[in-house]
Amino acid sequence: MAGGGFAAAEGGHARDDYGGGGVTVSVVVTCLMAASCGLIFGYDIGVSASLVLRGDTDRARVSLRRLRGLGAETDAELKDIVRAVEDARRNDEGAYGRLCAKGYGHYLVMVVAIPSFFDLTGVIVMAVFSPVLFRTVGFSSQKAIFGSVILSLVNLASSLLSSFVMDRAGRRFLFLAGGAAMMICQLADMFILAGHLGKHNAATMPLDYAVAMLVLMCLYTFSFGVSWGPLKWVVPSEIYPVKIRSAAQALTVSIALCLSFAQTQVFVSLLCAMRHAIFLFYAGWVRLAMTAFVAAFLPETKGVPLEAMRSVWAGHWYWRRFVRDAKQEVQVNCL
Repeated sequence: MAGGGFAAAEGGHARDDYGGGGVTVSVVVTCLMAASCGLIFGYDIGVSASLVLRGDTDRARVSLRRLRGLGAETDAELKDIVRAVEDARRNDEGAYGRLCAKGYGHYLVMVVAIPSFFDLTGVIVMAVFSPVLFRTVGFSSQKAIFGSVILSLVNLASSLLSSFVMDRAGRRFLFLAGGAAMMICQLADMFILAGHLGKHNAATMPLDYAVAMLVLMCLYTFSFGVSWGPLKWVVPSEIYPVKIRSAAQALTVSIALCLSFAQTQVFVSLLCAMRHAIFLFYAGWVRLAMTAFVAAFLPETKGVPLEAMRSVWAGHWYWRRFVRDAKQEVQVNCL
């Protein structure tokens, strides 16, 4: 997505220079990059369970060893995956039915919350309409497009960096640190716009403050790219069990796309109506809602096998009242 955004921004620059319309090369490159990255980087997400579902246990074992490391012990985890797949096959209720059933409420909350907070960070619409923002603060048309290209490059670099720091820092830490950094950048943007845009009968702000806006938006994009950007896809793949994975992932993506569509339709109107307060609006979602929700309700998934997540939920301070550990359920059944 970051690479495709860079291609689209660069292609938009070329179109501004030379005119034309229709399907441009940048659109084709964007689509190809999105599809290729989905195939390359998304292949191993849930691939072991998928192979077990197709009866190819040997390939599932090889895939699991590749994910966990050549020296890691994976036999117990593979047995858990096989057991979960067999249980899912015996249950003909359907993934959507199970997702709404008793005992799965915490998954349903995450299905709605994670994509909602992801889109309400505002990074999607700000990336799409970044040339409009840069034009508003005083950049020329070409410099505004160039600023959009810079944001796309920052997003691409931060997404690549996240793959190296994610397993070292942990998911919750990146969620919280990224959310705090995004909030600070948005509040700083708000104060700059409120204090210098349209003051002293000038249509734009001084160049130094316009450059500061660009730097803050780069920091904002970087914070998103190493935290919420990739984790929005990684964490759901780590918490949804095999029984509901297909339905949960489908709903997660659908909610995110619907919210993105809705925001792109109203963002320019909101920007004209709220002006600098638009950054306060998104900062409120980032700090008060999103970061607080992660701190209170999302457990750490770093290094936790998929089929062991039930024990993690059962040990959580809030979700344990709705989720039983496997051992506790066996004891209850014995009684």
